[in-house]
Amino acid sequence: MILTIFKLLGCLALLMFGMKTMSEGLQKLTGGHLRNVLGTMTKNRFTALLTGTFITAAVQSSTATTVLTVSFVNAGLLTLTQAIAVIMGANIGTTVTGWLMAIFGFQFDMTSVVYPLFALGIVLSFMKSNGTKSFGEFVFGFAFMFLGLTTLRANAVEMDLSHNQTVINFFASCGHWGFWTTLLFLLLGGFLTMCVQSSAAIMAITLILCSSGVLPIYQGIALVMGENIGTTVTSNIAALNASTQARRAALAHLIFNLFGVCWILIIFHPFVNMVCHVVGFDPDFVPQTPDEIAQASVRVTYALTGFHTAFNLCNVMLLIWFIKPLERFIGRVIKNKEEDDDIRLRFISGGMMSTSELSILEARKEINLFAERSLKMFGFVKTLLHLDDVNEFSKLYSRIEKYEGISDNMEIEIANYLNNVAEGRLSPEGKSTVRSMLREISEIESICDSNFNMSRVIKHKFDSKEDFTPEQYAHIEHMFELVESALTQMIKLIEDTEGTVLAVQSLNIENEINTFRSRLKENNIFDINDKKYDYQMGVHYMDIICDCEKLGDYVINVVEAHAQVRLTV
Repeated sequence: MILTIFKLLGCLALLMFGMKTMSEGLQKLTGGHLRNVLGTMTKNRFTALLTGTFITAAVQSSTATTVLTVSFVNAGLLTLTQAIAVIMGANIGTTVTGWLMAIFGFQFDMTSVVYPLFALGIVLSFMKSNGTKSFGEFVFGFAFMFLGLTTLRANAVEMDLSHNQTVINFFASCGHWGFWTTLLFLLLGGFLTMCVQSSAAIMAITLILCSSGVLPIYQGIALVMGENIGTTVTSNIAALNASTQARRAALAHLIFNLFGVCWILIIFHPFVNMVCHVVGFDPDFVPQTPDEIAQASVRVTYALTGFHTAFNLCNVMLLIWFIKPLERFIGRVIKNKEEDDDIRLRFISGGMMSTSELSILEARKEINLFAERSLKMFGFVKTLLHLDDVNEFSKLYSRIEKYEGISDNMEIEIANYLNNVAEGRLSPEGKSTVRSMLREISEIESICDSNFNMSRVIKHKFDSKEDFTPEQYAHIEHMFELVESALTQMIKLIEDTEGTVLAVQSLNIENEINTFRSRLKENNIFDINDKKYDYQMGVHYMDIICDCEKLGDYVINVVEAHAQVRLTV
């Protein structure tokens, strides 16, 4: 029995590995297009619904679609209304997996097809084209999935569960509890899906149990309903530390499925009987001959998959008209919170997404935020220069010091996240992007260091009770304007990715900074000799100017890393 259990777990692991590999291969193949489609094809609730359906059917993972949707909401790329419609579509798209299993896994013997697919996958994996390699990974995943499903069925046949009196008695005893039986198996389906984080895996087990005749159709359908609730856990976990809107999108996913389960429970038996009638399966029929048993095992898989599709379709048709009221209700449940200005990570604190390719999007949004905070920190430095009040000066200086500590931690945490992403299966473009991102965060942290160095120089000047001359202030202000322009241009580049054009504009600003620094450095010697200010004030003055110039160099490094070009300064 122990060996049998381990064989079952191994078959299930093979199935889940195949699903994950197949999904990752397709997402690598269509990763950029996937994000573009999700960002553009969501203008109204109906196009968003279709987008969610087709993306989920394509990548064979509702988890990937829902987590990506939550991240888009978190990044402000999708509204909550659009996200709810996309998630509804994802619930329809995920039923395609069940049909693939029911049709290919139970009606045909896939053994003779699986092994040639492995051979094809090997051939494709040696091709030079990255797209061909990703397609090869998809073929491997497809083969692994059906190999897992085939071995799972074979193992179930070996166990001969339909003649195992203990198992039969257990399900028979549960069948006498009426509504509580349905509720029990609903909770069991939700719990198992939460544990394995794969509704498709639990769906496969349900199909096998029902097709072998050991699990009654009504209890199997209750398991399917529970799977729909259990699969919402992933997106809610991903949104735990995300923005308010992202948590609302994840909650909408949960409410959508809970609502569907509630109304189905009211008409449970009539609805199941209707679906069974459509697919030609009689729940009360007891097959006797081998042909009848074989036909019933196929029809029951159609009944389960048909219920899953009908349930989600009806649920969508009911709720698609009530997205706005649903949005208002969720808004009352999860109220707006004051965003903490000093939080370190906002977009990737929920952990990695379903695949490494999609996790790059989260890291990109976090780096954008990191760059914006470096500009905000520079704004504090500009303000600090002109403060005279001791308390206000100390308060702002402490805030800059705090930002410096936060920037150090942000660099480490984003770098650790990117290293985890790099450990996954990435396309060559993805690996190149991760390397560029690692350089970007290092240079942005150096920008924050320059900001803090300038604030320390200003503090030394403030403590000395001496001041710059009006001419020095004018020069510093002009340099600050150039640096602020460089930072703004850098942020525009990494958010908009217009590449070479914006990179050249950044180079022009850097040349201005270098020229102005050189001129001030030369004039500073003459001004000290002419007694316009003393030597120490000249040192403070040039320290600020030189830190600005260094900051400009770091900006160019960020631009080069992001645009993946080499700029000549």
